[in-house]
Amino acid sequence: MREISTQVVVIGGGATGVGILRDLSMRGIPALLLEQGDLAHGTSSRFHGLLHSGGRYAVKDDKAAQECIEENIILKTIAAHCIEDTYGWFVFLKGDDPNYLELWLQGCDQVGIPVREVPLEEGFRLEPLLTRKATRIFEVPDATVDGFKLLWSNVKSAEKYGGTYQIYCKVQSLWLENGRVIGVYAEDLITGETLRVRSEIVVNAAGPWSAEIAAMSGFNVDVLKDKGSLLVFNQRLFNRVINRLRVPGDGDIFVPHQTVTVFGTTSHTVELPDDHQVDEQDITYLIELGQNLLEGIEQQRIVRSFAGIRPLYESVEDQDQEGRGVSRNFVIIDHQKMDGVQGLVSILGGKLTTYRLMAEKVSDWVAAKLGVHTACRTAEEPLLNEQPAEVWDKARQLIGVAAANKMMERLNEQAGAVVEAIARQPLLGQFVCECEMVTQAEVIHALQDPAVNSLDDLRRQTRLGMGTCQGAYCSYRATPMIQEAFGGWERTVKEYRLLLAERWRGITPVLWGEQLRESELARALFLNVLDLKAEESEG
Repeated sequence: MREISTQVVVIGGGATGVGILRDLSMRGIPALLLEQGDLAHGTSSRFHGLLHSGGRYAVKDDKAAQECIEENIILKTIAAHCIEDTYGWFVFLKGDDPNYLELWLQGCDQVGIPVREVPLEEGFRLEPLLTRKATRIFEVPDATVDGFKLLWSNVKSAEKYGGTYQIYCKVQSLWLENGRVIGVYAEDLITGETLRVRSEIVVNAAGPWSAEIAAMSGFNVDVLKDKGSLLVFNQRLFNRVINRLRVPGDGDIFVPHQTVTVFGTTSHTVELPDDHQVDEQDITYLIELGQNLLEGIEQQRIVRSFAGIRPLYESVEDQDQEGRGVSRNFVIIDHQKMDGVQGLVSILGGKLTTYRLMAEKVSDWVAAKLGVHTACRTAEEPLLNEQPAEVWDKARQLIGVAAANKMMERLNEQAGAVVEAIARQPLLGQFVCECEMVTQAEVIHALQDPAVNSLDDLRRQTRLGMGTCQGAYCSYRATPMIQEAFGGWERTVKEYRLLLAERWRGITPVLWGEQLRESELARALFLNVLDLKAEESEG
């Protein structure tokens, strides 16, 4: 058993957890984050990628709306490299409720969300696929955010101030003595080693798993696990976030993200925190709803589906509500006040847009308990993204402007090493993944990172296989590099089986038309080029 001591243990490597790690570290409080998988493997990567303006909550949830617009402005300043400032449109359709429209305009005005009405002629010119049933269009400062990039930037920024983290390390139990949490017991899922971590405070930021962590103290916390399913289309159908201007519901938002468009969502209460299976009836339901904003949506190619779990805090006021009716506000639970257990705090609810604010409030609580009076600086200091201009220039010369921009955005401060590798060996500048413009040098660099323990980790680090071909070509192009990094063919095959099983889960519900033909081609490549048996390729 390995023993570690720190002041604070943060459980959960989602946006809130890494935000807390950064905030505590900047205040000089030693903290260790433990995550059972890779960073962002849960809710923080399984969402539509929207940076909220607050517009979706302007009528019913004015507090959440105000938090969103305030954090929207902050994140566009401190995390600009993680955000595409697309703006968003709220589209009012013929037959929609005019009373709701007026309430929405009033709500936006009251919480400070800037709104500009877009003339219909301009709207149809800028977004030619938008339904002609639109009668009014309003622009708000919605944007899109790369969850993977945002989380890793927070972690790297935390490391700058002494913060530490360990991924693939699952908390098995809380370490309790005399009604006080004094640490955790965890298992290193890579080595099988047991860790006993002593701390003064444990922060439960485990998202959908928060109830399970809290239960280790012997008490229950009500977390409503609300599953939302989404579809991914093979191109940018819109260049702006497109919302339907009505009471927020299913199938009313399109979000352009990198080279694809994400459309959703649904809302179903589930029991398990990792219930990510998408039902085929949800696909049919979403396509039917999508026709309201995009006529002829059924003719567009869907490359995959996926689902995420919204960890909503179910207060007494919310107990008669379904998932859509539960507030998107967050709550901090001091377990000493709630159930007499000292040294444990849980953060529940909220959304990715407000992760920094949530982290600030939790860190304020922790700092007060520890007698630390350093103020929060996370709203002023940008996340790490420092690259000398000459590195950008050199990258553009070597692999072109578009590819260099994508690579620099992904790698942040590590880009210099990749650029130098390409300068020494120009062939390393060839693309492994043409969809996302991932070079050989970037794949090799990522595989050398101790944080990359699987092909799924490599996907999150580089976006390899996340473009329109869904890994059909880039996966086997990367095989020689993967085989060398993982120490042989047997491990490589195992990793491909796991990756393909995960990819197949998202592709299976949308297997028709062009996607069916594409999947058959991908299957043939894996069976013949990589010589994988059929049962291996299907997971």
